[in-house]
Amino acid sequence: MASYSELLKTPGVARIIAAQLTARFPSGMLSLAFLLHIEQTTGSYGSAGLVLAATSIGQAIAGPLTSRLMGRLGMRPVLIVTTILCVTGIVSIGLLPLTVPLYMIVGFITGLATPPVQPAVRTIYPKMVNSRQLTPLFSLDASAQEIIWVVGPVITTLVATQIGTIWAIMLAAVLMVVGGAWFISSPELGRVRIPRSKRKFGVVLSRPAVLLATVVGFLLIGACAAVEAGVVAVFGHGGPEAGLVLAIFSVGSLAGGLLFGHIPIGPWATARRMFIVFAGMALAAFVMDFWWLSATLFIAGIGIAPALAVLFSIVSSSVKFSDTAEAYGWVGTGQLIGAALGSALAGFSIDGYGAQGAFWIAAGFAFVGVLVPALGRRWHPDLRGRDASPIPDTEPVPMQPS
Repeated sequence: MASYSELLKTPGVARIIAAQLTARFPSGMLSLAFLLHIEQTTGSYGSAGLVLAATSIGQAIAGPLTSRLMGRLGMRPVLIVTTILCVTGIVSIGLLPLTVPLYMIVGFITGLATPPVQPAVRTIYPKMVNSRQLTPLFSLDASAQEIIWVVGPVITTLVATQIGTIWAIMLAAVLMVVGGAWFISSPELGRVRIPRSKRKFGVVLSRPAVLLATVVGFLLIGACAAVEAGVVAVFGHGGPEAGLVLAIFSVGSLAGGLLFGHIPIGPWATARRMFIVFAGMALAAFVMDFWWLSATLFIAGIGIAPALAVLFSIVSSSVKFSDTAEAYGWVGTGQLIGAALGSALAGFSIDGYGAQGAFWIAAGFAFVGVLVPALGRRWHPDLRGRDASPIPDTEPVPMQPS
């Protein structure tokens, strides 16, 4: 814990973590708010899952594109435009009486305009701390972001059930405006400039570590999205139980990140952490009870933040600084495609087989998430005794004739 205390004393670190968490806080609200609102409007979890999938696909397409644009146009212009467009889409879903196809179109556009806050801050971090502090910073960030998933679902569930689903969506829109303004105005966005990449778009995905992180992130977040849909289906709209279970799930991730995030990263690191996630989700699928789900999902959560910290570290250590934003964009795209597929499969499974089906979908995603890094460990960077700093960009230095 001393390493985390030292990190927070580094100038600007605590502020930029707080700003980006606030800017991203709606991420912990919108999926659940859209799910509750659209299910209430259409009467179908399958329809709600399709809208969530369309939104996530839009985010997935935007991820590497807007991240790469930050290297060409600058971080602030890209973040300002995308925030305005995204908030407009969120408000439209909350207020306009739409059919399911129109909800899907607006959701897709909203996802396409999602502000690339995560790639921006992951690119800034290596310029704020020394190489020894970078892996603990990724771990602290992965743990701190669980505040989004602890508080967000609780607030969303309480507001949606006690006041109305529209108000839950509007609250998320207001927080996106406030958080986005705080993050965009942060001094670090002006001090750090992302160099323009000299490589063709998408080439960074050919790096084995980036591809591995993208695939594992797809499976991990797909499992989490299925769990979220399953928990909501178990407890419905009648009380706060769904939000509380999801909060406990995230508390497990927060605890795991703080307790185990500093462990050195070897070739088996991702597979071990994903096995914890799989074990908890597989156990959860057996009993649809508040206390059983709370306990088993807490166990599953213990592996999530440590797994994410490993993914961020192996990407950072494997690419040049000019490619980091695009690399994190691709990782984010993998996660969002996972969220889309996990939500959609869980929604149809709930309609066909009940809430329990969503947990078996989640366990399946997590099981493959163990196999992939285990089979691909030869491409997994061994960071024991190494730092996770990006590879420096080098250019020829012109020499004057003597």
